[in-house]
Amino acid sequence: MFFLKLRMFILVGILFAIVYAVAVMIGSYFGLTNFYFYLGLSLVMMFIQYMIGPKLVEWSMHIKYIKREENPRLFQMVESLSMRANIPMPRIGIADIPLPNAFAFGRSIKDGRVCVTRGILGLLNEDELKAVLGHELSHLKNRDVLTITLLSVIPMVLYRIAWQFLFFGRSRDERGSNTALIGIAAFIFYFITNLLVLYASRIREYFADQGSVLLGNKPASLASSLYKLAYGSARMNKDSLKEVEGLKAFFINDPSRGLSEVKELAQLDLDKSGTIDTQELELLKNKQVRLGFGDRLLEAFSTHPNMLKRIKQLSTYKATPDTFQRI
Repeated sequence: MFFLKLRMFILVGILFAIVYAVAVMIGSYFGLTNFYFYLGLSLVMMFIQYMIGPKLVEWSMHIKYIKREENPRLFQMVESLSMRANIPMPRIGIADIPLPNAFAFGRSIKDGRVCVTRGILGLLNEDELKAVLGHELSHLKNRDVLTITLLSVIPMVLYRIAWQFLFFGRSRDERGSNTALIGIAAFIFYFITNLLVLYASRIREYFADQGSVLLGNKPASLASSLYKLAYGSARMNKDSLKEVEGLKAFFINDPSRGLSEVKELAQLDLDKSGTIDTQELELLKNKQVRLGFGDRLLEAFSTHPNMLKRIKQLSTYKATPDTFQRI
């Protein structure tokens, strides 16, 4: 866990540096040169992201928070796993979208929210759903939710700045060249911060998978749920996938890669049952997974690890009844 926290701290540092650089560019454009102005503007920008990040997720995902009596089964699962993880009980929400998935977000571990989509509730069995919820609660326990929330908002802000300066800037006055340079720089920073979001997201998925197993869930249950979610994503139409494109870093798997993941994972489902059981996962443990250049490049630009690699890593974990005590 130490290396996860170290990498996240580094990413936050890079994030602040990029926000500061953007503040300097915009301030210079308007003739402001005071260091404390830039520092203050950078802090204000990050505070605004901190405050509005969860609301943006709620609005985008059409989330409705529920009480125990509205879904006792789901509520009990989250409550039990939260106690095992020794974290405060998060708010539980259902996102009114057909895409089968789950996600966690919030400003802090005390402000945690765990949500499932309408599409996942009828797709997974109880063990699989518990494994997915354990994965999401591990994100809260690892305290990586705030970081990914901040990182996810920054590219959207930079994209808007780049668009504004490149296409609506003052191109006809003496500052026209500076306007173009700021727009280009903002677009470059937009690309860089996107890569940071992708890198941070891939790191945290491996640790959350391990966390779900440490909470007592079977590796095969999580592997099987990932397999089913890939199938569910592959069945979705393109319009539904586009609606959540900007927020897929929050999901347990990348919906846009569902079709390719189904083809990859089909080789593990030896009995063609539509699930991955313990025996099938054990067979993968002794096999080598090698990715071609194209697959490695695709992974570098993805929010989630290559699914075959990810399930291979799951095959190395072993759940026991007292695993949660060692978290």
